Amino acid sequence: MATTRISEVGGGAAAAEAPKIVWNEAKHRFETEDKKAYIEYVLRNDGKVMDLVHTFVPSSKRGLGLASHLCVAAFNHAKSHSISIIPTCSYVSDTFLLRNPTWNSLLYSEDVKSNIGTSSAL
Repeated sequence: MATTRISEVGGGAAAAEAPKIVWNEAKHRFETEDKKAYIEYVLRNDGKVMDLVHTFVPSSKRGLGLASHLCVAAFNHAKSHSISIIPTCSYVSDTFLLRNPTWNSLLYSEDVKSNIGTSSAL
């Protein structure tokens, strides 16, 4: 199983307290070291697009900004590997990107999100 440690994310005074986020390539997710909080993705278009499909933070760890740290790790990974992002997960699309619009430049340009999960083609 290939896992890669992602450097601390964060800035300013909080940087020392930022959690370590690990890229778990085998499970297609970025996760905290304890594996309890994570953001899952599906690679599409021969690995050129990362569809962020689910973010999970256990109730005992909510309110610490972990979901945002997970998103930053995923977006930094996508940026460094020239991968576009589809924000299927509602946290990513409705919260993270609204609070961090500078990441919008990585979004996949076609409206693929609306077609995901549909079983019939027109």
